[in-house]
Amino acid sequence: MCAVGNGPGDLEAAEFPTTQPAETIARAVQFFRARAPVAAVGIASFGPIDPDPKSPTFGYITSTPKRDWRNCDLAGAVGQALGVPVAFDTDVNGAALAEYRWGAARGLGSFIYVTVGTGIGGGAMLDGRLVHGRLHPEMGHVRIPHDRVRDPFPGNCPYHGDCLEGLAAGPAIEARWGQPGGLLPDGHAAWDLEAEYLALGIVSWTCTLAPERVILGGGIMQRQELFPKIRARVAELLSGYMEPPDLVPPELGPRAGVLGAIALANDLPVK
Repeated sequence: MCAVGNGPGDLEAAEFPTTQPAETIARAVQFFRARAPVAAVGIASFGPIDPDPKSPTFGYITSTPKRDWRNCDLAGAVGQALGVPVAFDTDVNGAALAEYRWGAARGLGSFIYVTVGTGIGGGAMLDGRLVHGRLHPEMGHVRIPHDRVRDPFPGNCPYHGDCLEGLAAGPAIEARWGQPGGLLPDGHAAWDLEAEYLALGIVSWTCTLAPERVILGGGIMQRQELFPKIRARVAELLSGYMEPPDLVPPELGPRAGVLGAIALANDLPVK
């Protein structure tokens, strides 16, 4: 998705599929050129990426499961084509920033934004700043307990097999049960298992980062029965050792990522 504007009340957006890098980048550049002048561009991208402006590969998508996009200089290509400064971060970090500015994380000092869809990713904010380290958080690839008696599915992450994403993202649900999650009815065994895996991930992040709130977005979290199941299991797993964080849906919905890109661009110094 591409958009121009300054925030939720000032947004003109267009959505098109992510295909080959050259084709997708050309469509994005065309979108912005048609709405010139553009002062700066923010990119909230699927990852892993290199978000370090001091790195020689800043702006690159790196070891992504999307093979055609590996080692793609996304920010460089867009910045060169438009001649403007470019801010670059992950889609989930962008969504976290947007929810902090305009959504479910306003006024919080610490929170995590997680998307559960075709993949699982998370962005964290502590003391009003997005968390970065050597790279950026890859919360979907944490290793969690896998009861192979209850769930013999081996996982389908191309890097780790049965990491959280490999067990609980949309493609894993479809591979395990033979149909997409959207076609599975309420009360299906899939949703107890999904809640278990997501709760295990949330407990790991809670013990590590102690967030006040965890915002759970993405297509899988449209299944409303998941929230009460996850809340109950998180409290159970924490066993009174720590207070569970608030678990809530995003206020910005599917616009969180593109609004995050705008927030990233708004933070750039421009001439």
